[in-house]
Amino acid sequence: MVLKLVGILISLLPLLSWSLDNGLARTPPMGWLAWERFRCNTDCVNDPENCISERLFMQMADLLVKDGYKAAGYEYIIVDDCWLAKTRDSKGRLQADPERFPSGIKVLADYVHSKGLKFGIYEDYGNYTCAGYPGILGYLETDANTFAEWGVDYVKLDGCYSHPIDMDQGYPEFGYHLNLTGRPMIYSCSWPVYQIYSGIEPNYTAIKGACNLWRNFDDIQDSWQSIQSVIDYYGDNQDIIVPQAGPGHWNDPDMLIIGNFGLSYEQSKSQMAMWAIWASPLLMSVDLRTIRNDYKAILKNKKIIAVNQDILGIQGRRIYKDRGIEIWARPITPVIRNDFSYCIAFLNRRTDGTPSEVSVINRELGLTHAGGYRVDDLYTDKDYGILSPEDKITVDVNPSGVVMLRFTVASAFQKAPYLPSAQGSQVNLFGIPAHIAHDNHKTLPQRLQWLAGFPHFHLTGLNETDIVTSNETGKLQLLQTQAEIILFLIQQQFIRDFRNWRRLHERKRLKNSGYNQANRSQNWKT
Repeated sequence: MVLKLVGILISLLPLLSWSLDNGLARTPPMGWLAWERFRCNTDCVNDPENCISERLFMQMADLLVKDGYKAAGYEYIIVDDCWLAKTRDSKGRLQADPERFPSGIKVLADYVHSKGLKFGIYEDYGNYTCAGYPGILGYLETDANTFAEWGVDYVKLDGCYSHPIDMDQGYPEFGYHLNLTGRPMIYSCSWPVYQIYSGIEPNYTAIKGACNLWRNFDDIQDSWQSIQSVIDYYGDNQDIIVPQAGPGHWNDPDMLIIGNFGLSYEQSKSQMAMWAIWASPLLMSVDLRTIRNDYKAILKNKKIIAVNQDILGIQGRRIYKDRGIEIWARPITPVIRNDFSYCIAFLNRRTDGTPSEVSVINRELGLTHAGGYRVDDLYTDKDYGILSPEDKITVDVNPSGVVMLRFTVASAFQKAPYLPSAQGSQVNLFGIPAHIAHDNHKTLPQRLQWLAGFPHFHLTGLNETDIVTSNETGKLQLLQTQAEIILFLIQQQFIRDFRNWRRLHERKRLKNSGYNQANRSQNWKT
């Protein structure tokens, strides 16, 4: 009996090693995806310009290059549902609809590759796709090999017509078969969202071990209401989902709908800003043939894309919410010792017709670097100069709009530290009193106990001038002590830093109470 069990375990060993480990998506993927804008339009007789066809995807590939999206970082052309024929071929392999994709998927992928782009495709972990085309159940290995032979670089796997309880096994298994092909393919999963719908708590440890990105909320629709529901979900559930994000594995709030019909100009800026704060995949779903130039500029804003693609891969958090005003913060490079730079988004959820003034002392945002910060507006290019932690920043935020500021540690620009003034409040890093004012400068009675929500890093052996930086292409530049910085990216020792802070706090308390070193207890050692 024991030998039989051992034999079974040995046979399961390959399946127990379903960890993704494909080395892909070290920063959030960027590209163009068909679904939100073009849906499942298969009527190429009456609507040949907009139907799901090889012609449409070739046109979008052309425009991604011609109009500068590729240069801005968008590199994937991704086919969504409705590309398939209604049946598999005689060998059980997937096949494209012969009328709308007469050249076949391999030829389409080759065309996309010829433009210096990458090609993505859609399938479903079910008997059928959401639109009723053949799913992958019963054909996992066959379909993985087919995608590899076609030259696919990105696979989006939906979850219609399947049992959510089976996804804990099925999604990793298909990822395992993708890895076995030897072809690098980003793996996008809908695994958690279907389980959430079914009342199952997703196992994010397993999910991020099997998938490069995953959906965990509703499909996005072409409306500001839809964007707001995503913002609420990502804020209300940030303690669960933020720790899951990082290089190689990302939360996916769904497509960018900028340039379509449902968002105003201000709302479009807000979506782009929030997706950058969240380190989300930037997958446009818009008709690139008709998009207006002002919306193009939002999608190609290199400064905001640089935040999205920041090499640290830390997802931002909502640190303040009151009366329609929200503040979101994301730690980014460059990093001076343990002091991050930050991107701060001031989001106005109001629709009362007039901009809202928001004022806050930098220290109350957790911006405590003694050398100060170089502050830039990423939409207007306004340069606020170098501000100290005690300085106040004031912005006017349009209704349903955003102001997005980058706070770069000033030591990255100058060696002489900027000396903060003696004015301003004293702040405890783990219980920050907020005196944030907006409109008539009324004090908002909310504490910003948010810094503990981010991963903290501990770098040893670094000097004051040692810097971790990221350029606009997201490449890491190591100026000194490369080994320590690699450790910095891997370990994320928040607990260790918190214990050090607690010890320091306890020492100060004991000192103030007259408890001296001579009568120190052995219990002090931890």
